[in-house]
Amino acid sequence: MLKSFIGPFVATFFISMFVLIMQFLWRMIDDLVGKGLDFAVIAELLFYVAITLVPMALPLAVLLSSIMTFGSLGENYELIALKSAGISLYRIMKPLIFLIVFLTVMAFVFSNNILPVANLKMYTLIGDIRRQKPEMSFKEGIFTNDLEGYSIKIDKIDKNTGMMYNMLIYNHKDGTGNYEVTKADSGMMLSDLKTNTLELVLYHGHTYTDEGLKNINARKTFPFRRLKFDKQTVLIDLPGTDLQRSEEGTMRSYSMMLNLKQLNYTIDSLQAFLSQKKAGDTKRLLANNYQKSKNSNPRRDSVLMQESRGLYNNADSLFLTFEPDDQKQAVDYALQYAREVKQRMQDDLQYYVGQQEKVIKNQLEWHRKFSLSFACFIFFFIGAPLGAIIRKGGLGMPVVVSVFLFIIYYIISMMGERSAREAVISPAAGMWISAFILLPLGIILTYKSVTDSEMMNTEAYTKIFKKLIAFIRKKKDART
Repeated sequence: MLKSFIGPFVATFFISMFVLIMQFLWRMIDDLVGKGLDFAVIAELLFYVAITLVPMALPLAVLLSSIMTFGSLGENYELIALKSAGISLYRIMKPLIFLIVFLTVMAFVFSNNILPVANLKMYTLIGDIRRQKPEMSFKEGIFTNDLEGYSIKIDKIDKNTGMMYNMLIYNHKDGTGNYEVTKADSGMMLSDLKTNTLELVLYHGHTYTDEGLKNINARKTFPFRRLKFDKQTVLIDLPGTDLQRSEEGTMRSYSMMLNLKQLNYTIDSLQAFLSQKKAGDTKRLLANNYQKSKNSNPRRDSVLMQESRGLYNNADSLFLTFEPDDQKQAVDYALQYAREVKQRMQDDLQYYVGQQEKVIKNQLEWHRKFSLSFACFIFFFIGAPLGAIIRKGGLGMPVVVSVFLFIIYYIISMMGERSAREAVISPAAGMWISAFILLPLGIILTYKSVTDSEMMNTEAYTKIFKKLIAFIRKKKDART
């Protein structure tokens, strides 16, 4: 059984890896073409990509190879011969169960120790590639921030002439903010390899400059400047032609780059910090805004003392002692203070939501390391009995069934993960919902295979359908 399983498993694993790598290249083709990358850089990127795709390819390979193995046994009547000899399906599957348990454990070890390092190196290299020749990264309707110090948005690009239309350029290369905004009806892009500069020739537009952001003294004289032009040239310095490798530490804190120990520490730290901040903000809100002024006021103190003695029964007794103009002024002040408090609370709430999203991302990554590994175990108990039932080997029917089941698993996983990211369900439920749905399917298929069920036999369903039609006709005749 081990010899029959290992061969198809290795073959299907590399086939799955090839398909997933091609999918990655299809998505990244715009970022790779025209960058002048060496073969060594592309090979390095594909190596890291292949490592990151192992947790995804492994369950698919287990599912496909198990269907192929047991389907081939059933097609050649070897499975029937084994059962005729008194060997149950559980005993036939026993050596493969030990192998799958070993693969599940190794998949978890891989996801916890090797995958974070591969993700860090892959995404760092992808970022370096995207910053290489950023003039090739312009896309319609999207802001491009790959040019250092500039944010550029282009509504439409003519592929034949290279003319760009409705251009919006934000200049913040001095680090003082978006002090200059240029809007042009059209423009052309020219690259000079000798001087390593990008020349943008703009036509029919305006340039708005806030000199106050660049020079404090200019705020008192002419802080704003508007320039109308029919043609303007903007020179932008480009990085060198060689790929500039950045440090990996800039992305080390992302959830995909952490192992279980680091994820636990990050989750606990974020939750503790969030709890402390909420408690501190609540205490500060009550201390600073519940009673706006705590300074001594004879009029207020006298009214409060009389209220404490029972001379005033109204909670607004102090307010009622004011003149109408003073009451109006007090209400205006109270509304102003309330609006300020509301704005601060909205800002705090937005910050809490952002921090909670970070916590959820780390929790999702924590559960992903277990759920993807456990998927190997689930898919084996789906594929092995399913192969014994359909009794078809090779790459025909098994591939169709495997892809169909894997797509269902992937869709359910994505739906659960998205629901967890939006805080509709818990991160644990979001990452394990696909396992909860497919595990009963594996149990049912295993039971049906052990009992030699005819669930994949069309004649059995034809008999049930004929019996149902006969029952309906009998009821109809009884009524007439």
